[in-house]
Amino acid sequence: MISIAIYGYGNLGKGVESAILQNEDMSLFGVFTRRAPEEVKTLTNAPVYNIKDIVNYKDKIDVLVLCGGSATDLPIQTPEMAKYFNVIDSFDTHAKIPEHFDNVNKVALENKKTALISAGWDPGMFSLNRLYASSILADSNTYTFWGKGVSQGHSDAIRRIDGVLDAKQYTIPIEDALKRVRSGENPILTTKEKHLRECFVVVKDGADKEKIEKEIVTMPNYFADYETIVHFIDKEEFIKNHSGIPHGGFVICSGKTGLNKENTHVIEYSLKLDSNPEFTASVIVAYARAVYKMNKEGDYGCKTVFDVAPKYLSKLSNEEIRKNLL
Repeated sequence: MISIAIYGYGNLGKGVESAILQNEDMSLFGVFTRRAPEEVKTLTNAPVYNIKDIVNYKDKIDVLVLCGGSATDLPIQTPEMAKYFNVIDSFDTHAKIPEHFDNVNKVALENKKTALISAGWDPGMFSLNRLYASSILADSNTYTFWGKGVSQGHSDAIRRIDGVLDAKQYTIPIEDALKRVRSGENPILTTKEKHLRECFVVVKDGADKEKIEKEIVTMPNYFADYETIVHFIDKEEFIKNHSGIPHGGFVICSGKTGLNKENTHVIEYSLKLDSNPEFTASVIVAYARAVYKMNKEGDYGCKTVFDVAPKYLSKLSNEEIRKNLL
């Protein structure tokens, strides 16, 4: 049995807890939290510990799953925990992945630990499909579309606006752009031409809706570069229609082959997810198995999904994989 522990218990931590139940070669050692352990009730009644005590259990945990946020938690937590544990995280700030990799790799190598960063669906499964497709079709363009789905970061940005009680923001691919890419046209698309953003906002009594809408649609790095639609709704409608965290998207690669580039090929990978954190957690748990196997083989240091052979993800033996899946 692979002993897994969870560091941080939000939506992602709960997803990991559920995913472990579906993998009979794994067991949940427990949950580590910054909150008072007695105040945390887990889905499966798993033991809860204070993060301050985590090092005391380093010999009882095979892989530590880090479920913090990419902005401030994981850049500190992942390299710190890689001193003591094999670790895995879902760091998703794309521009900072090389820096995060270097920081984690140094610590993991020094301590003979195996660490895997940026596991999930993007980065993660979408990353793999971008690599596979662009490698197979050398003369090609690769496009990534996200949605329709809830962007948790953008939703949080709206909730921080004065006068906002709650909000959900959906990222939606523009259908015309999808059609052009799928047709093999290989268009050059601007950010605004690929996605629009739709916001559902609950405001406090007496709040200035016009001011809030202007602040949303002009927000740099979030909405200013997109067509953004804002709906103001009441709390009851919000709870009824916008309580979930769905997401998904497409990676589409369109390329040419032949002496005269006469043949067009389109590779498409798509996801439609009822629960973004639960699917992300399922990816993480599969890669946690890989981290465990690679560490047993003495493969230390930091890894990404590009460094993991597919067979390491499966609970099946190599013989079973060849017989049933090849």
